Amino acid sequence: MNLDEFTAANAPTDSAEPFQRENSYTLDVDVDGTVMAKAGSMVAFTGDVSFTGKASAEGGITGFLKEAATSEGTPIMAVEGQGHVYFADDGKKVQVVELDAGESITVNGEDVLAFEESLSYEINTIDSLAGALAGGFSNVYLEGPGYVAITTHGDPIVLEPPVSTDPSATVAWSGTSPDVEVNRSLSDMIGQESGERYQMRFGGEGFVVVQPREEHV
Repeated sequence: MNLDEFTAANAPTDSAEPFQRENSYTLDVDVDGTVMAKAGSMVAFTGDVSFTGKASAEGGITGFLKEAATSEGTPIMAVEGQGHVYFADDGKKVQVVELDAGESITVNGEDVLAFEESLSYEINTIDSLAGALAGGFSNVYLEGPGYVAITTHGDPIVLEPPVSTDPSATVAWSGTSPDVEVNRSLSDMIGQESGERYQMRFGGEGFVVVQPREEHV
């Protein structure tokens, strides 16, 4: 294709939605106020926008989650102003979810890309997974109304409980909560230090999102 065809094929698209995917790997957020985003995920922006780092893990919009290996605050950005901001994370695919009032989703902390300030959130850690993931499994509970963008390695699969998942491949869940189990026979087969011997068991209703890759942090 020539230059005109190339630019036309890859130019941003107009949309009335505040969160939209420009392609499988890039999120376009129409910022008019404040949006929270993973630190370091901005790849471009237009308009009058400022970025402020946050590091605390508790309270309001002052923080995000604790880094598993070091127990230090992993910063996020408060993106403020008016303009379009484009986000991406290490070539991972972007998934946009709109939560209505009262709807909620819990997301692996590594897989949260951005969310609207209107969402309430709470940080949790599954300490019983410390044997599989250093420091445990940090996750973010998000409740609507508002948009949230999450990332996955490859195309996700959405499963209904009852289902057991590998923690390193588990992206998100809603309407259910996990119990941690240790598969002794699997441990004996693949080695006692393998994280796959730990499994997250989901029961009841709701859904669970997994990705076709184990994400070790």
